[in-house]
Amino acid sequence: MREIYAEVITIGDEILYGQITDTNTQWLGAELSLLGIKTIRKSSVGDRYGEIETILQEASQRAQLVILTGGLGPTNDDITKKVLSDFLGKPLVLNNDALTDVSYFFASRGRELSDVNKQQAYIPLDARVLRNQYGTAPGMWYEHQQTVFISLPGVPYEMKGIMKDHGLPALKKHFKTPFIQHQIIRTAGVGESVLAEQITDWEAALPAFISLAYLPSYGGVKLRLTGINEDQTLLQTSIKQQTEQLLPLLGDKYFYATEDINLEVHIGNLLKAAGKTLSLAESCSGGYAQHLITSVPGSSVYFKGGIVSYSNDIKEQELGVSKSLLEQKGAVNLEVAEAMAKGILHKYKTSYSIAITGIAGPEGGSAEKPVGFVCMAFASDSGELFSKTFQFGKERDTNIKVSAAVAMNLLRLGIEGKLS
Repeated sequence: MREIYAEVITIGDEILYGQITDTNTQWLGAELSLLGIKTIRKSSVGDRYGEIETILQEASQRAQLVILTGGLGPTNDDITKKVLSDFLGKPLVLNNDALTDVSYFFASRGRELSDVNKQQAYIPLDARVLRNQYGTAPGMWYEHQQTVFISLPGVPYEMKGIMKDHGLPALKKHFKTPFIQHQIIRTAGVGESVLAEQITDWEAALPAFISLAYLPSYGGVKLRLTGINEDQTLLQTSIKQQTEQLLPLLGDKYFYATEDINLEVHIGNLLKAAGKTLSLAESCSGGYAQHLITSVPGSSVYFKGGIVSYSNDIKEQELGVSKSLLEQKGAVNLEVAEAMAKGILHKYKTSYSIAITGIAGPEGGSAEKPVGFVCMAFASDSGELFSKTFQFGKERDTNIKVSAAVAMNLLRLGIEGKLS
């Protein structure tokens, strides 16, 4: 069974000029991989006939599936359909299903269908319409010289809706693909280079039909095993065996889940299962750690609250950090972090707390405490107190996000009893 290759083309000057972020390609690549279709290239071109025509010709030589997003609107710069019509040698004709959908879209909003918007119901002759229940421009499916072309609106909400409703089911039926299986292993507190060195022998011994990807982020490194095989039983058994061999190599201090959940969700699960509660005290992270915690639905069950004690006065008044300590040691040191953690723990009477204080930058650093120097502390109602310093980088926004992410892992380790 041969591999099926796909190429994704995003169309629009706004993408090239950086006015919008292309999220369509990422989503499409992930969804196609679940069907066993391998995305081999992604391209972005402007709203110019020649560029679109050239990329269509090139892509059709490389891939059995070409997906285009963008350029299907009613304005003069939306020329994707015109280029496709000429490329396929098929005139644009009115499609009754597309006309019904676009007419309903405007009628349901109390508006008349203009001649300009009616043009969106025209598609190349013999193309299959992928009906759009989310907007006005239909998706289109057409086959040309052994290649399937799918053209979609550039609006992510519409593109995803059309693909979920029509595109993905049609692709699954059209292409005979091997079975594919992914296994996610979530880690935190360790860099990808250290992980790679730690599991190098295991990775080298992977079967040819299983690959490993390292996906780093602020919150840790996600490992993704991907297996592709025509024998589904062999595939499932092999993925399971390789995962069982991998986990002991990672160690439970770094590994925390075999499902694709972030630290905030994992922490929430731990707290709910144990009936425990949490509070946070932040300075340099400006409440970002609290944002992470409260981004999890249902976090009100275990998160009692937090304080952003950005000034020394608030550290003293709200958290009980001694004025003399702040004057003698400054706001960024382990003793202050510990006092903040104990202060918020007692104030809100929670099971656990985390405190963060540091220098986010770009100003405020010194030779002793440069920008990116951060102190954190973990406290529990059983009397445990743990603190540690970290040195991050020089960019403010990154320091804020990294501080919050590292604090999440410190909290995880504290709850799991793995800080020592």
